[in-house]
Amino acid sequence: MEFTYSPRCQDYLDRLRAFMDAHIYPNEATYAEQLAAFGENRWQVIPIIEELKEKAKAADLWNLFLPQSEKGAGLTNLDYAPLAEEMGRVLWSSEVFNCAAPDTGNMEVLARYGSPENQEQWMEPLLAGKIRSAFLMTEPEVASSDATNIQCRIERDGDEYVINGRKWWSSGAGDPRCAIYIVMGKSDPNADKYRQQSMILVPADAKGVTVKRHLPVFGYDDAPHGHMEVELKDVRVPAGNMLLGEGRGFEIAQGRLGPGRIHHCMRTIGAAERALELMVRRGMSRVAFGQRVADFSIWHHRIARARIDIESSRLLTLKAAWMMDTAGNKVAQREIAMIKVLAPRIALQVIDDAIQIHGGAGVSADTPLASAYAGIRTLRLADGPDEVHERAIARMEMKRLSNEA
Repeated sequence: MEFTYSPRCQDYLDRLRAFMDAHIYPNEATYAEQLAAFGENRWQVIPIIEELKEKAKAADLWNLFLPQSEKGAGLTNLDYAPLAEEMGRVLWSSEVFNCAAPDTGNMEVLARYGSPENQEQWMEPLLAGKIRSAFLMTEPEVASSDATNIQCRIERDGDEYVINGRKWWSSGAGDPRCAIYIVMGKSDPNADKYRQQSMILVPADAKGVTVKRHLPVFGYDDAPHGHMEVELKDVRVPAGNMLLGEGRGFEIAQGRLGPGRIHHCMRTIGAAERALELMVRRGMSRVAFGQRVADFSIWHHRIARARIDIESSRLLTLKAAWMMDTAGNKVAQREIAMIKVLAPRIALQVIDDAIQIHGGAGVSADTPLASAYAGIRTLRLADGPDEVHERAIARMEMKRLSNEA
């Protein structure tokens, strides 16, 4: 594996960092002020985001995530990794570059599995940043970490499919620009365990779709993005909205979640890096008991541990990205699972230490630390909880040693 960023990656990274310095960091307060100005009606488009999107397009920093595709920058996963990390330093900045979840994963699904008609109707406006999307997989009544448990029904009726079910933690469904859902449901309960599920496109304004409530995370509503509970009651969509074909949902999910998981980890490392910077700056500027806080030995330990852990996390992420590019997502599944467990745990520890050194300010809205902690704590559950990934890693290890025996 080559550890030096490619010239193309380095060019994008330099321009992205310059854009962050010029437009993102100076507008963090503006973003917060504009959102607060909405009052109780927080589910609105934030003006500064739309202004910055135009600047990002003009700077050719748009749709960076699609690997080896003429629809995006054509970057490999390895080239995209440091860019996603840089965007992860500010919670909302990925959207400015049209690289925010769940849109990135949904666009990849449409690019891989959507019909030309699906792509024209939904992928093109998503790529242009004109609409947003949501991915409806998790359900409140079952353990959705095992996708075979999903109960939402997708039934054929002539030239249409009828969908009935209840989904939750449907991130992005609160955005007023959210126009399309990708819904995973069960189309044939009697088929093979991994052929019962299908994925289908459901317009957000389809009759029978009801957003029941938003689900806060540690009190944060994450407006206008949001995490919503959605009811689907006798929702009818054209048969052409079925992705890839009946019974292919589990296959699509595996193709979608691999890149999605590593993208989360890339951004998470960026959040950890920023937390470490805030920790060090606070320690060097704050005086307690007659000396700088950073000069107490306990903070030497915590700062050093943070640097070691972040570097370890980054290297494993880069290895996973490199394996995805060179050997494919299936071969890289162990590395993807390992980094999905490691990156959030490390970031949470770094952020927690950064909160500690800030004292009361650390748990307030005066720094990005509290909201970063809330968001990243969710990642230990999103796209599969730690325990599921650890089980998969352990089984791969046992299989490897059994084969060697």
